[in-house]
Amino acid sequence: MGQVVIPRADANPRGPKWAVTPGGWDTHAHVFGPRSRFPIGKERPYTSPDQVAADYLAMLDAIGLSHGVLVQPSVYGQDNACLLDALGSNPGRLYGVIDLDVLAVSDSVIEDLWNVGVRGVRVRPAGHDRGWLADVAGRLHGTSWHLDLLIENVGDVADLAHMLRGVPVDMVIEAMGNPRAGQSVAEPGFQSLLDLLRDGTCWVKLSHAYHIDPDGVPYPATIPFARAIVQAAPHRAVWGSDWPHPMRANRMPNDGDLIDLLLPWAGSVDLANQILCENPRVLYRPKPSERHRS
Repeated sequence: MGQVVIPRADANPRGPKWAVTPGGWDTHAHVFGPRSRFPIGKERPYTSPDQVAADYLAMLDAIGLSHGVLVQPSVYGQDNACLLDALGSNPGRLYGVIDLDVLAVSDSVIEDLWNVGVRGVRVRPAGHDRGWLADVAGRLHGTSWHLDLLIENVGDVADLAHMLRGVPVDMVIEAMGNPRAGQSVAEPGFQSLLDLLRDGTCWVKLSHAYHIDPDGVPYPATIPFARAIVQAAPHRAVWGSDWPHPMRANRMPNDGDLIDLLLPWAGSVDLANQILCENPRVLYRPKPSERHRS
């Protein structure tokens, strides 16, 4: 069983201190429970409290965002029932990235999942070879699904870059590639990430500030990494809260503090709003009737 027990997210998120344009997206969040309907796995890295879709939507409302993307958390493995239930209850507002062996499902399953709001599959490329990734990407080619890449350490990007180039679907790298405070933007792994952005190979989520900088708000060690990403490819950056912040056993952040990070990361209100509003509409492809929900 998981040894880390996660507290509930801050129930009083404040609004942002800057002018967020209506129609913004949070591209990385999770929901858990209720446990009576969606039990978490016995083998898991942490134990989460119930944090259901209604709690998440209240947070989005508080920080002024209209859309959210739920990413399958590890405690559920490939049982996507909790996430899919949240999508089904909130069509047009919530989208999803699931954990699924896409090589083992039919075209009709892929299409049905797209129609309920699934837009991608979460993968961990470490430990796999180029052939496996090519097979997964080939299976999704032509579906508009993307690969959501969890890379544990930005240093690994240098080794993975050859595997990622030429993949025929969109790829999104979580958590800025997972650099750490004390590392430099000049290090080979992070430079490889910037090269992948510049040549159009991937997108990057500006997220998980507290994983990068353990010293807390305002997470100053994140700024060089985020600014370098935005400067390299401003049209390929999106923002994520990581709500309700699993793996945080203490010092639970306020989500108002997290969205306020986007302004110094982006460097201007206009660019911050592009990252919140315009870029995710391209990546997550909402239906025409859902694009301007506010």
